[in-house]
Amino acid sequence: MKPVTADMLRAHLLVASLTAAGAEAVVFIALLVLPVSQQFFMTTPFRVLAIAVIAGGVIVTRGFAQAAFEFSVKSHHTLAAGRAASPVEVASDCPRRWLVILHLRMTGRPFVLAGH
Repeated sequence: MKPVTADMLRAHLLVASLTAAGAEAVVFIALLVLPVSQQFFMTTPFRVLAIAVIAGGVIVTRGFAQAAFEFSVKSHHTLAAGRAASPVEVASDCPRRWLVILHLRMTGRPFVLAGH
């Protein structure tokens, strides 16, 4: 497996695991407040819902990361070259740097952190 592919998979799995942890916290709080039987968590509809929540979390996070990347390009915090193979320069003072880097990792684009 190519290193770029492994990095893309790692980024997606990180977002998926954070989404799953957040969903688990919400379910835990709901268990304290709502009367739900333990058998509900073994049903197929619950499992399908859990997969949909995790996939939706990844899709929504990708959207936010892409919007942050586009905003940083417009505000000149990120310099994206015309070619996909050349690295993208991300300024150290970029206000949404972690989302921009997440977008670049999820899309497999190389990047460098530039100091300004």
